[in-house]
Amino acid sequence: MKIVVDSALKLTRGVFEPFAEVAYLPGAEISASDADDADALIIRTRTRCDATLLDGSQVKIIATATIGYDHIDTKYCRAHDIEIATSAGSNARGVAQYVFAAIDALGIDPARKTLGVIGVGNIGSIVAQVGQSAGFTILQNDPPRQSREGGDKFVMIEEVLENSDILTIHLPLDSTTEGMISEEFLRRIKPGATLINTSRGEIMDEAAVVKAKTEGQIEKLVVDVWRNEPRINPELLHAADIATQHIAGYSLQGRARAAAMAVRAVARKSGIPGLENWYPEGIPASRPNPDISWEELTVQMPEYYDIMKDDLALRADPSAFEDLRNNYHFRPEFF
Repeated sequence: MKIVVDSALKLTRGVFEPFAEVAYLPGAEISASDADDADALIIRTRTRCDATLLDGSQVKIIATATIGYDHIDTKYCRAHDIEIATSAGSNARGVAQYVFAAIDALGIDPARKTLGVIGVGNIGSIVAQVGQSAGFTILQNDPPRQSREGGDKFVMIEEVLENSDILTIHLPLDSTTEGMISEEFLRRIKPGATLINTSRGEIMDEAAVVKAKTEGQIEKLVVDVWRNEPRINPELLHAADIATQHIAGYSLQGRARAAAMAVRAVARKSGIPGLENWYPEGIPASRPNPDISWEELTVQMPEYYDIMKDDLALRADPSAFEDLRNNYHFRPEFF
């Protein structure tokens, strides 16, 4: 049995060696010849899994240590009986921590402020819950959930855009969301709002976002995800008040959960015993505190995460985007 693993997923090293041949390779460099005789791939977003990579291979499962899977051709995989396992939910608390670190760093106080959450899945749910406890008025938009659940928990996108002082985006990338943050979208937001995108860069029309920021329609801009990563848009970098290298979800516990989910999925599919409850040694479990107050959050934040260090590192050398991401010092979660 052969397993190909993205070499950036360091927590998985040594786990499968007693059972399989394991090849650790940079995610962007995993090729068809590498996948050809592999039974399983453990990857991140940098590995594009489609016919070019997979045709003629014996791959039976692709486990991605990410919540999204837009880098995987799902139609191809279904047609060729290749299982896809994601790590959905693994980084939710890490992203929530990033969002509130950004809000704190921008000097925004929750008093009389409305936080609009667009996309209320694993991440958006935590952001909304913590935001409410911290004192924000919360507006939530998630049409699929609204359709399933009904009630008045969710509101239409127009209400979120027109009334939110802060907009935070937590959407998957698909045909309905690509380019969603367009000129029209930005014209409809409350003037002077703060925009935070930690989902996917392709959701934004970057030129439209730069224009909205330059003209003052957006007062503050936080960007963690970019089109054409790692070759990021210098105009968007300049326009952003906080800019980081696609690390919003890079918490220590999120990293551990993602690795565990990928390892367990491959072990189950491959019939490897003893790994059904595997979790990396030495990493403490999360301490969820959904009722944290704004005062508690802001007092504790400096101990756990200085978001401006990430901003400064990226601005110092944007060409080092991938190195900064691959060699990131994962931060602990505290709520």
